[in-house]
Amino acid sequence: MPNLKYLFARIANMDTRAMLEKTAIVQQRTGRNRLLILADMIVCGFKYEAGYMDYVVFEMYNQPPEKRATYITRGQNNRLVQRLNNPDSWHLVEDKATFNALFSDFLHRNWLDLRTASLEDFADLVDDCDRIVCKPLDATGGKGIEFIETESITDLPELYHRLKAEEKVMVEQYIHQHPDIAAIYPLSVNTLRLVTLMDDAGEVHVVFSSMRLGNGKMVDNLNSGGMATIVDPETGIICKPAADKDGFEYPTHPYTGVAFVGRPVPFYRQSVETVKQAAKRVPTLRYLAWDVAVTPVGPLLIEANHFPGHDIYQFQCHLDDGIGLLPRFKAALGEN
Repeated sequence: MPNLKYLFARIANMDTRAMLEKTAIVQQRTGRNRLLILADMIVCGFKYEAGYMDYVVFEMYNQPPEKRATYITRGQNNRLVQRLNNPDSWHLVEDKATFNALFSDFLHRNWLDLRTASLEDFADLVDDCDRIVCKPLDATGGKGIEFIETESITDLPELYHRLKAEEKVMVEQYIHQHPDIAAIYPLSVNTLRLVTLMDDAGEVHVVFSSMRLGNGKMVDNLNSGGMATIVDPETGIICKPAADKDGFEYPTHPYTGVAFVGRPVPFYRQSVETVKQAAKRVPTLRYLAWDVAVTPVGPLLIEANHFPGHDIYQFQCHLDDGIGLLPRFKAALGEN
């Protein structure tokens, strides 16, 4: 049953202008009356806890009720987080310094927290790296990240104090990804997005397996113009075209022209095993989205998200027969 408290809170904070813009998009795609589209959008909001972005990106306007009910909507995703992730443990993955300390054996790179690291510590890190990545502790969507070539640094103390002043206090060694992945798109570190669910018995299931790729920028986040494709969990081979945040399909990468389908992901099995092991370290966070980079020598963790973004889950070009992922998630939790 829909969470009425959640629905009324969403209505109170609704961006009406954005909602009307989405109805216009659907009208352009379908030729239907905008009032009828808006009414159907509202029905999906109450019946399936779907936001207007869900309605457009998941193309719910083309789905019959039995298929709409299979989607992980915004409300369904919120419900999973509230049920499975203890708020007292969110900081374990939300704070990047805490995350790096907790999962240090999975990182395979040097890093510093400038809140506690000295100038001498920073100098040692810079000496060991050809490039560093500097970001705020609460950075999301690739925002606030700065990449610095260490050979270009002319005033180390000035940089150290500037980064602290700008609160870009998480400084990490740049990750050099596997050449087979760089061949698809070389300007960003393209990461596996692996979502884990832990059932009541403590078994960890990988319920979503994708690869995110940049597109014109140095980050691969969908909110920064990136795209995502699906990796077959049995074979570790990319099995679907890519899609961007609006659900537009890309059979080949627009930057390199490389085709997606049929390309194997190096060290995929090891990547899956990595997130399964890591998930068992935080049993109070049973629903996590992990970002994994694949290097020439194996996988490493970048970060985990205690509130996984559900928009990446159900692009139409990634689904079989228009069936969403809710049944898969329920099966992993032993609810089917």
